[in-house]
Amino acid sequence: MRHDIQQNERAFSTKEVAEEVGIATTTVRRYGQILERNGYEFFKDGDRRIFVKSDVESIRAIKETSLTQDEAAQEVVAKQKEMLSGYNERAIATAGTYNQNLSDPKQTQELLQLLATELAASREMNVQLKQDMDDLKTTVSRLQQDHHVISSGVGNFSQKTHTKMDKMIEEQKTQYETLLQQEREKSEALQQELRQIREDQQKEWEAQNAFNQQLEVTVKNSKSPLERLLDLFRK
Repeated sequence: MRHDIQQNERAFSTKEVAEEVGIATTTVRRYGQILERNGYEFFKDGDRRIFVKSDVESIRAIKETSLTQDEAAQEVVAKQKEMLSGYNERAIATAGTYNQNLSDPKQTQELLQLLATELAASREMNVQLKQDMDDLKTTVSRLQQDHHVISSGVGNFSQKTHTKMDKMIEEQKTQYETLLQQEREKSEALQQELRQIREDQQKEWEAQNAFNQQLEVTVKNSKSPLERLLDLFRK
């Protein structure tokens, strides 16, 4: 476990490390994974890494090395282990001295210094956590706004689509009814024309029949030339 944090030492977020080193936040996470894979220790808040100045320099070393990333990570890890061994020995000595003689002012001061350092680190992590929560709230708020805009857009588009479809259906219905009415009018006109033709044919047939009957009567009543000659002799 790391005990190398200094009193009032600043904690960096992933975004701040990226800006400090001049790389993307995704690259910071990838370099952190490479370092951890080779044994590097980060301060952690759950699964989230808390970066201090020494961690920023370790990330920078991975970026600027001419070695492979794993080789550079191994060198950084070796330096960290060497540095942490001094802090670990100091922590052990302080704890042992505290148990043996709590009244020693020097040991008590060192213990209080260690507790103050840990408290400062906790405060920094709390500040960073609050900042991350604020960023998360902002992101969630933006996502909610985007969702509202998208939902409104989809709703408006759906409403407009339904309105257009209803209008098209109404226009088609009106057009169909107009065509149907036109066909009915044409059918009625045709039926009227047929009735008129039949009536004209009936009148023509009746007139022809009357003429034929009159002709027949006329023929029956007319006398032949021989009959007219005989009538003269009879006189």
